[in-house]
Amino acid sequence: MSNRTKRYFLPESEIPTHWYNIQADMINKPLLPRNPSTKEEMKPEDLYPIFAKELCHQEFDQTNRWIEIPEEVREMYKYYRSTPLVRAYGLEKALGTTAHIYFKNESVSPMGSHKLNSAIPQAYYCKKEGVTNVTTETGAGQWGASLAYAAKLFGLEAAVYQVKISYEQKPYRRSIMQTYGAQVTPSPSMSTRAGKEILTATPNHQGSLGTAISEAVELATTTPNCKYTLGSVLSHVTLHQTVIGLEAEKQMELAGEYPDVVIACFGGGSNFGGISFPFLRHNILDGKTTRFIAAEPASCPKLTKGEFRYDFGDEAGYTPLLPMYTLGHKFTPANIHAGGLRYHGAGVIVSQLLKDSLIEAVDVDQIEAFDAGTLFARAEGIIPAPESCHAIAAAIREAEKCKETGEEKVILFNLSGHGLIDMTAYDSYFAGNLVNYSYEPEKKD
Repeated sequence: MSNRTKRYFLPESEIPTHWYNIQADMINKPLLPRNPSTKEEMKPEDLYPIFAKELCHQEFDQTNRWIEIPEEVREMYKYYRSTPLVRAYGLEKALGTTAHIYFKNESVSPMGSHKLNSAIPQAYYCKKEGVTNVTTETGAGQWGASLAYAAKLFGLEAAVYQVKISYEQKPYRRSIMQTYGAQVTPSPSMSTRAGKEILTATPNHQGSLGTAISEAVELATTTPNCKYTLGSVLSHVTLHQTVIGLEAEKQMELAGEYPDVVIACFGGGSNFGGISFPFLRHNILDGKTTRFIAAEPASCPKLTKGEFRYDFGDEAGYTPLLPMYTLGHKFTPANIHAGGLRYHGAGVIVSQLLKDSLIEAVDVDQIEAFDAGTLFARAEGIIPAPESCHAIAAAIREAEKCKETGEEKVILFNLSGHGLIDMTAYDSYFAGNLVNYSYEPEKKD
């Protein structure tokens, strides 16, 4: 027992040199975004007014399996990568399971989450293009903090619209963004036309990611030399996050095992795709039979209860129409503490993979998520973010099945972030004030 390995690291030389583009290996490629006015399929240059040009081309790339990571980005990755792969011996013991549980610990980044993996390249490509200002939205604040830091690394000015309920629930995330020099505005706000219209219709609107996206996109398209950046949902964001799974692949080899099940929480799809896609390519190309489970909140269940169709990525209808599983772009999720998962739609790649039954999805109630997160913290010593608690809950479900059958399945999940700035959520949980919100479908006009 004394010589068993707990954590697996890779040297800096083993940090991936390329991101993995799963679109190249998909038999059924994701459908292309459509222009909301003409309904015509869009091309990369159609998105130039919003995103850096290189990101637009990455978004539409369905042929190149490997996209080179710029050397400047890899140098920034070295500040915190590789992140450890950890054998969850404590959790296994607490559950009394026969399963072997591993987690990829993305909470060790300077921001405490995986979001920096895409913030750095997005800021880099903006800087390379000569952009001076970037804008974005954020829910829980992990993406906003990451973008604020990345912008400062490359000398850019950042403006962040934070979902109002998260702005109020998580004041220290706001402080982190401001520490890195970002301007932070609670959304919806009176600073944009989209925000004014939403507040006029619903004066006490608590905000949603769709609302904040509308405001950020409007600012980007009406401000000279300003580009919009996004923390999840779009394909280029998930592409950047594949450093997680590519590292985990090598680390699982060091552990002498291969996952039977890969799990991550699900908001728009970036951390799920980040850990899953490098392993999923072996299902597609090599006949492996690993299961991939996206764990979403029961109050915002686009994968388990949504409809696959073209929909806007934001509430005001500024974005292109995306082919995705959606609850409707006007849907306002309940005010759960997992702010990063309160998004009405799913990324187009994940949506296509679910449609083709290459991945699975489960929904998790808020209280079950915090039950799981608290058990994990007491067993492994890390307090997980409310978002990550959903992945832990799904992993525990799978481990409990192994306990019943006696199987020694290998379960890998992504710990997408720590919860040290989310303690008000844990306060509510310990006080018995958390509730399980039920999903209420979008009202039809």
